[in-house]
Amino acid sequence: MSTTNQHTSFVMMGLQPWDIEIGSNFKNMAEELSKHYPVLYINRALDRISAIRQRKDAKIIQRKKVRASGSLLIEEVQPNLFVLTPTVILESINWIGHAGLFDWLNKRNNQRLAIDIEKGMQQLHFQQPYLLIDNDFFRGQYLNELLPVKATIYYIRDYLNAQPYFSKHGKRLEPALMAKANCVVANSKYLSDYGKQNNQHSYDIGQGCDFSGLQTESLPCPEDLAGIAKPIIGYTGALIQSRLGIELLEHVAQYVKASLVLVGPEDEAFRNSILHQLPNVHFLGTKPAASLYAYIQHFDVCINPQVLNELTIGNYPRKIDEYLALGKDIVATKTVAMEMFEPYVKTAESQEDFAAAINAYLQQPGDAAMQANRKAFALSHTWAASIAAMFNAMQKAGI
Repeated sequence: MSTTNQHTSFVMMGLQPWDIEIGSNFKNMAEELSKHYPVLYINRALDRISAIRQRKDAKIIQRKKVRASGSLLIEEVQPNLFVLTPTVILESINWIGHAGLFDWLNKRNNQRLAIDIEKGMQQLHFQQPYLLIDNDFFRGQYLNELLPVKATIYYIRDYLNAQPYFSKHGKRLEPALMAKANCVVANSKYLSDYGKQNNQHSYDIGQGCDFSGLQTESLPCPEDLAGIAKPIIGYTGALIQSRLGIELLEHVAQYVKASLVLVGPEDEAFRNSILHQLPNVHFLGTKPAASLYAYIQHFDVCINPQVLNELTIGNYPRKIDEYLALGKDIVATKTVAMEMFEPYVKTAESQEDFAAAINAYLQQPGDAAMQANRKAFALSHTWAASIAAMFNAMQKAGI
């Protein structure tokens, strides 16, 4: 394993584990940063409840093995990019209602995690790295005080306090962490404006999209898609009730004469939804990221049927870039974050308008010029550009 003592390095810690099954902003940022700087990415530490409830999950099994070994697992997954899996197990404390008791226990969790992180820093000879925290205002709340870091950057890509689990303590802890950070960076203007309420150095750095697996040549239709009647209305991504409109999808399935294909893992609400009873709706399950472009190529219209709430209104729609990169016709829920895409897609505020927009594309698809413009726009959203914007933000913040 190679080590480094270069002057600029990054420790990255957040909600998204390295071994997450779906696409991850934070992983993409780590990969881009590591092209120029050493990066230590902290894998999601084991917690007490997950160790019990998800004991058969491969990620949990792996963390238990690391814990049993008593030694940190540090893997160099690509040059300059190290993934640390901690040995620590953190207490699951979100059920505690008393703010003072929660904060005391949360600081203990932070202290235990910080010990493993600092050991990893020492093994790799990281000296005063930048600490980049992705949306984790619980486990990251005190790390800037506990670790010998040069500065702390808080990255926000989701308004998590729209969810009851996070808002219970997050309504006070996220603003507190933003205020302590040297700089706040966000992937949308909506979220950077929220950050500015707590830190004057809050900046929109946009969003990259990982196009390394982009395949623009004609790909064979996947076997499980080939037998589905066309035209096909398609969605790729996690099927989660808090983000997607189940009733909207039911309306589309009933009022658009097409097959509705949903590619991705389902939460319980989707698994129990009436969508499974509709003959023209097809759930194809989770697919490897590398195979998704083949599915998208064979969709006639791509959709992003978001439900409009605090969680989604300012959330950067990463999948829109993936659809646009193939020049696809797209219909999406109208949100603040979608405004920048409106020259290239159709947006809708109601179920009726959403279905009508799909039908409009089925009757008159976008022409070759529009397809080319879509591709060019999407391909301008690189992680290199987003990271460059982050460094500009850091410079403005004086770090």
